[in-house]
Amino acid sequence: MKLKTAGISCLLAFGVGVLSTPALAKVSAEQAAQLGGDKYTCTGAEKAGTPGGVAEFSGKWLDSWPGMKNKGGYEPGPYADEKPLFTVTAQNMAQYADKLTDGQKALFKRHPESFRMIVYPSHRDFRVPDWVCGVIKRNATNAELVHDGLGTNGETGAIAFPFPQSGQEAVWNMILPYRAWTEASVYDIADVYGNGSISWGKQRFRTLSMFTDPNHRSTAQEQISSYFYNEEISPPRDKGSIGIGWQPNDFHNDRTQTWQYNPGTRRVRQSPEVGFDYPIPPAGLRTIDDDYLFQGNPERFNWKIVGKKEYYVPYNNFRSNDPSLKLTDMIKPNTPNPDYQRYELHRVWVIEASLKSDYRHIYKRKVLYVDEDTWLSLWSEAYDARDQLWRTSFIDYHYSAECECYHRGVSVYHDLTAGAYEATYLVNESGVANWWKLNDPTNTPDLYSPKVAATSGH
Repeated sequence: MKLKTAGISCLLAFGVGVLSTPALAKVSAEQAAQLGGDKYTCTGAEKAGTPGGVAEFSGKWLDSWPGMKNKGGYEPGPYADEKPLFTVTAQNMAQYADKLTDGQKALFKRHPESFRMIVYPSHRDFRVPDWVCGVIKRNATNAELVHDGLGTNGETGAIAFPFPQSGQEAVWNMILPYRAWTEASVYDIADVYGNGSISWGKQRFRTLSMFTDPNHRSTAQEQISSYFYNEEISPPRDKGSIGIGWQPNDFHNDRTQTWQYNPGTRRVRQSPEVGFDYPIPPAGLRTIDDDYLFQGNPERFNWKIVGKKEYYVPYNNFRSNDPSLKLTDMIKPNTPNPDYQRYELHRVWVIEASLKSDYRHIYKRKVLYVDEDTWLSLWSEAYDARDQLWRTSFIDYHYSAECECYHRGVSVYHDLTAGAYEATYLVNESGVANWWKLNDPTNTPDLYSPKVAATSGH
């Protein structure tokens, strides 16, 4: 049965019943025992480095690193003084072609004078907390896909499938990985058009993930995965609009629930179903399910693990998330300033989504490049109805001691056809008070009710 799409003007969401399909994912106790051993990290990644330059996993740091001053707030990171190895340009890209994604190659072709990739040494120095390792090891022998792949029954807090055996298992690792359990910030959005003009926006944002809350242990069959709150600060025409709601863990019986406060009417209304390919206003350069490069209900696509390969991908991007960096220095025509971008060679899972024949979506196909250590999507490519490469996107993650995890930062969505891009989660010029605040115990579920939207908007 085909689904209808509908939407609201502000939503940047995260990502129960009887089992309807047989189990696919349980692995033997012997295989699970290899997690955290000599060969595999506790998340299932290969520990070994590669002759090409992927670093060996050290996992030597968790909540601090040499030279770190503050656990919360911005830090330049442990690699700030490193010199780059080389720079990939449109002129020399053929030399590095086997380590470049199709989206990167397309950006070199579309913007040969603007796009370049500054490549630094590879690092795999941060580990996850012990409690996360425990969840993953238990999930390895217990977790299953349920409800025709629309949910899992794994323990909350971390990935369900450290040794994925199908594309569906892999996508659920992407949808529900270990990451910060609360976020709060004020960030800017820049829509940069092909003619060089820029439309700016600003939002107040917070989330609460019940799934990754270390003090809230449950299963992924609990109804609510995460709450979200988005308040428009600018442009003036949208100021005061608020979107608030929650996303489920399992999409068999539930959908994302959203309420919107309209400052013109001073009323809160529940929105129709929001998800899938609803375009994010105002530019429509990305869809609801492009957040985190993919999030939300996976039902419209067939999912396939293409394999694991080495690519130059955005990694350890502390500098692009620096609050002292001027937005005018960061946001440039055609692509964000590559001087503030860091690439490293890493092994990634390549996962392909192909649209099912009886569903609709503006993307016929999508390819995601997912970090083997964290299961965070680092790069993606989206193809149109003619199967032509249309959009390519990436996220600048940086390690946060505050959440003991890699945390998302600047997220860039390129439209190759229009020659435009959107950069969001820009916390540059945010100041200390508005920069990312993570894992805050005062960020609680009572801050996400429709009533809160009404009172916040007055």
